[in-house]
Amino acid sequence: MKGQWVGTYEGSNFGNIIINVDETTDFFRGVAYINDNNLNFPGSVIAFETPTKKKRTIEFEVNVFPINPINGMADNWENVQKHFLPNTIFPITAKVKIKWGTKELKISWKTNIETYGNATIHKSLSNQPSELVPLKKSWSHYKKYASEIEGRQYIFRGQNKPWRLRTSFHRHGRTDLVKFINDDISTLHKHLSARTKHIFNLQIPDENGAFFNFVQHHGYPTPLLDWTYSPYVAAYFAYRGISSADAKKANKNDCVRIHILDQLNWRKDFIQINQLLTSNLHFSISEFIAIENERIIPQQAISSVTNIDDIETYIKKLEENGKTYLTAIDLPIKERDKVISELQHMGITPGSLFPGYDGTCEEIKQRLFKI
Repeated sequence: MKGQWVGTYEGSNFGNIIINVDETTDFFRGVAYINDNNLNFPGSVIAFETPTKKKRTIEFEVNVFPINPINGMADNWENVQKHFLPNTIFPITAKVKIKWGTKELKISWKTNIETYGNATIHKSLSNQPSELVPLKKSWSHYKKYASEIEGRQYIFRGQNKPWRLRTSFHRHGRTDLVKFINDDISTLHKHLSARTKHIFNLQIPDENGAFFNFVQHHGYPTPLLDWTYSPYVAAYFAYRGISSADAKKANKNDCVRIHILDQLNWRKDFIQINQLLTSNLHFSISEFIAIENERIIPQQAISSVTNIDDIETYIKKLEENGKTYLTAIDLPIKERDKVISELQHMGITPGSLFPGYDGTCEEIKQRLFKI
């Protein structure tokens, strides 16, 4: 049952539903967001823990909270009521029934004010092969492409394999961002504050974002994805982790992938949300200030922030307006040695991209061990 489930519901009202479920030893824990199509009615947030995870059909009672239309977050009805008609009523509790399989989840509910709903929703396709159709280019053709890019319209992300875009947070089987913020980030902040020169104030948006980016760059899973303005830096990350020996053994069809996002038009066409706890799915572009993070500048880094498990499908649906935002280029693994050599001449090396001991050691190891 763990994962992200997205679909539509019907009943007393109609709208979309998003359920994020994490797994514990004995039960499932998660958050459901119910967004009404009729804007005269508030959406709902339900945090829940199932009584067991051993049964495929589960019934339990939950508390229901309204979504504040100003910030998209759960709130008290006293604060939300003023944004709706005076005679609007909102439920306090609901009885819920869930029946789940590997790909499909059926849910029904009835509230204390006799409103009801039901839905059959589907699990994210994030663990499925990418459906993007890439351009296949040689390194020389890719360099020509890179030389013709003007301005900073596009951002790039290099990956060893043609995986779907997915954050490290979601790749580790997590979806409940409420728990992530309340538990993970709180614990990290306490432990890291004893070691960093700067004490991050998480109540300040810029510092909160900088802290997320800081822990992401030091290996902690977050709902961020790293991108770069440089197509060459993206190429380095695509080939990073592939050895010279791997390249020699590779099949001629084996490729690394570089995702390309038209960030300029994406930002123009869609609202960018600078928070994670919101009732609607979003994929937003952010540039964080570099606090305790020397890597941002040499990597020409920029980040995406999202509450979406399957980013590729989300973007694809929004491309139905006739625009293309996300594309990909595949480069042959066999050209790895040539690519790494030319990037070194450009000054794109582990030592330059990762200032500090680790980057220096990785660069010298790469040079002297011919890895």
